[in-house]
Amino acid sequence: MRHGKKVNHLGRTDSHRKAMLANMATSLIKHKRITTTLAKAKALRKYVEPLITKSKTDTTHSRRTVFAYLKDKEAVTILFREISGKVATRPGGYTRIIKLENRLGDNAEMAFIELVDYNEVYGQTAKTEKKATRRRGGAKKKVTAAVESAEVVEAVEEAKVEDVVEEVKAEEVVEETAPSEETPATEEASDAEEKKED
Repeated sequence: MRHGKKVNHLGRTDSHRKAMLANMATSLIKHKRITTTLAKAKALRKYVEPLITKSKTDTTHSRRTVFAYLKDKEAVTILFREISGKVATRPGGYTRIIKLENRLGDNAEMAFIELVDYNEVYGQTAKTEKKATRRRGGAKKKVTAAVESAEVVEAVEEAKVEDVVEEVKAEEVVEETAPSEETPATEEASDAEEKKED
């Protein structure tokens, strides 16, 4: 009788199942997301999450314990260097399973399992969502006010640019006329000095 034995054998012997889960865990750590059947994804979650929790304490003992499960030095290094830093504040739930369409050949339920902290899609949508107002027309008023203020700012900036352009043109005109005015003034000054000397 198998009363109370909740482990899913996945149609494999004990050694085959452990080797398969170690390979899948290594792939998940290296690639951050893998596609597999739903049953294997659920079994992998139970296998890999305790290893990620153990990676939070970077000691020789915890590294050797994780290596005994994964049997891959590169995966252990990635787990303790990169992943443990990202999940340091997370109290659990390091993986996410998302169901996909059934497989064509045998109609098996498919899913992909991924590390939560390495997903770009879900994190960005959660940050960009805004709370909707309950008042009628409140959002429209805010949008129109923002558009009007932007138009006013643009008009003011255009007016400033036009003023600067006009000032530059006026300075150029003054500079062009200034040398012709200076020459008669200097001639008159020199004439006045000659008269005083006489």
